[in-house]
Amino acid sequence: MTKDENIILVKIKKQIDNMSEMMERMKIADYVELMQSPFRLLWLNFIGGLARGFGMAIGFTLLGAIVIYILQRAVLLNLPVIGSVIAHIIKIVQQNL
Repeated sequence: MTKDENIILVKIKKQIDNMSEMMERMKIADYVELMQSPFRLLWLNFIGGLARGFGMAIGFTLLGAIVIYILQRAVLLNLPVIGSVIAHIIKIVQQNL
């Protein structure tokens, strides 16, 4: 082999090594293995969906509790703005009935 061919082979080897390292960091092998097992993919997505749904339920519950707490405190302070808005809404509902 000539010196130029050796240099080209060394560069190709470095590129292949870099690509191999990148694929290892991206976990391509795990992804391909997951794609070859549709039942495992469905199971993992099902479990992930349950976790997201449970998290949203907890989050909405906490957010609702905070809103209700704030509204209770606002009513205890007898805010005139809230009272007048509620009175206006009641008046509109009674007129439409």
